[in-house]
Amino acid sequence: MAPLGTRLPFLLLLATLLAAAPLSPPAAAEPEPFDVRRHLSTVTRYDVARESNIVDAAPAISDECRVIHLNLVARHGTRAPTKKRIKELNTLSVRLGALVEEAKQGSDSDSLKRLPSWMKGWESRWKGRVKGGELVSEGEEELFSFANRVKERFQDLFDEEYHPDVYSIRATQVPRASASAVAFGLGLLSGKGRLGAGKNRAFSVLSESRASDICRRFFDSCKTYKDYRKRKEPDVDKQKEPILEHVTSALVNRYHLNFITQDVSSLWFLCKQEASLLNITNQAYQLSNEAEVRLLEWTDDLEGFVLKGYGESINYKMGLPLLKDVVQSMEEAIIAKEENYPDGTYEKARLRFAHAETLVPFTCLLGLFLEGSDFEKIQREEPLDLPPMPPQTRNWKGALVAPFASNNMLALYQCPGKADGKKTSQDQKSSYFVQVLHNEAPVSMPGCGNKDLCPFEEFKEKIVKPHLKHDYNILCKKPRAAVEEEPSSFSSKLNFFLDLISRKGYRIKGQDVKTEL
Repeated sequence: MAPLGTRLPFLLLLATLLAAAPLSPPAAAEPEPFDVRRHLSTVTRYDVARESNIVDAAPAISDECRVIHLNLVARHGTRAPTKKRIKELNTLSVRLGALVEEAKQGSDSDSLKRLPSWMKGWESRWKGRVKGGELVSEGEEELFSFANRVKERFQDLFDEEYHPDVYSIRATQVPRASASAVAFGLGLLSGKGRLGAGKNRAFSVLSESRASDICRRFFDSCKTYKDYRKRKEPDVDKQKEPILEHVTSALVNRYHLNFITQDVSSLWFLCKQEASLLNITNQAYQLSNEAEVRLLEWTDDLEGFVLKGYGESINYKMGLPLLKDVVQSMEEAIIAKEENYPDGTYEKARLRFAHAETLVPFTCLLGLFLEGSDFEKIQREEPLDLPPMPPQTRNWKGALVAPFASNNMLALYQCPGKADGKKTSQDQKSSYFVQVLHNEAPVSMPGCGNKDLCPFEEFKEKIVKPHLKHDYNILCKKPRAAVEEEPSSFSSKLNFFLDLISRKGYRIKGQDVKTEL
């Protein structure tokens, strides 16, 4: 990938900023009036993101077709700020107090007149908290409601009695991900048991050690990706600097307070937390105008694009184990159908709950949210242009790609007697099609001629196969010892042992989740 600085020269950036300084009219696809809650990048609430996701009418699926298997890859729901971010908000509280005191003692009377009232004595809502990052009640509701919609949408698939081998629910060992799996399971299986007024039932959530979970936490074990991220983060910070400096200058002129760029960065984070978790839009958000918010949102989207998305091929190539797992599950479902396995003897759904670092690479492997002919570029693993800056429109928006509880579903359909709309030969029992849904909305697949229903064999040939030339262990420079330790038939016992010794301090790198969403 070309250096960021060479791809967007400073003069061009400055010119774009000056052009964007007045309030620019929103894109036609965006609602009026401007709602900051739709522009919080990956901190956007799921229900808000779904409302923003304007799509054409869902494609008609023949009544002859039956869904036979469902793959789900979902991010955890809305969560509290992490421990690191709680400290940042506490530091911001002290800093704002100092600015207020400075304004009171200064000779500029305009400073006090312009001072937002909420800043006087402001303290973080999370002050005193020593832990964070947990799934909050809003996040529980997101997953619970999502599960009920899935159950309604695929009624024929979930009409069978629950068994963990039929409806497999899997999550990473991070509490907010496993809690999301539980909330989803409660919604999916409500009314199917004997527990409580809701007639709930117990269910299984499977997980593996963080060190060996290469299907849902492949980023933890990929040294190549970690090296890339460490090398690229300073470049991303430099790319964001002109935006932060522009907004800082605007706030200093507007309020006559000595804001610095770190203040603006923390205030933007506060704005996102208030608007998303607390539904407060009359405090931190009110400091900036619409154009400035759009620019700040773009900096977050830029970071996600470069460090997690299409910015470099390693970001999504490392998700190959997950892609293989998805395809394997569909192939097993097809075998079960072709050989007439009885219900209850084969898997019907594989439901995974993880993180933005899981979902975004998988979304890229499927080729979603691209501009124009970019799909051919990612198949050749060529670098892509950065997302256009406001006021230009762009497909890559964190609020749509990976909000809280964001998800990709791959529904496998059996359509008897049809193959891409034509009659099959007599020796073909049926043909199979894949439908991809992003945040529950059907999406066309660039790699499959922009079809809404992609023939399974074409899906494998055009979307999956180009990535299969890579080997995860080689790609990610995984140590030979770690490769030999990968789980096999005795995975649960081995993973328990690995996790135990890691907690005792004897093992291994890859436990740092400070940048995890």
